[in-house]
Amino acid sequence: MKKAGILNRHLAGALAELGHGDGVLVCDAGMPIPAGPRVVDLAFRAGVPSFAEVLDGLLAELVVEGATAAAEVRTANPPATTLLEARLPPLELVPHEKLKSLSAGARLIVRTGEARPYANVLLRCGVFF
Repeated sequence: MKKAGILNRHLAGALAELGHGDGVLVCDAGMPIPAGPRVVDLAFRAGVPSFAEVLDGLLAELVVEGATAAAEVRTANPPATTLLEARLPPLELVPHEKLKSLSAGARLIVRTGEARPYANVLLRCGVFF
């Protein structure tokens, strides 16, 4: 058994399969999940695990070259905006409806237990070299 890093076997396996340019949607419990992408649902109860905890865990495992979030996050969830701007490359902000349509093209969706609005981000994988 792994003693460090991501222990969830479904998430660890999905991350190992990602390549350059693949999309990973990290979303709150209320984000509609499109049919198609692989989904790892980590939600246990409202707020557990938090969006911040999951994002930090993923960022320890991934190289991210770009990120897209809903423009509505700025006014509806300022703490999420601060978190995203502090941890990610410059955000591309799009209307929430467009983020939902872009999420259908993600290779992986990781659902958190976050219960605050617009705690969603689409990450674009980079390479480590």
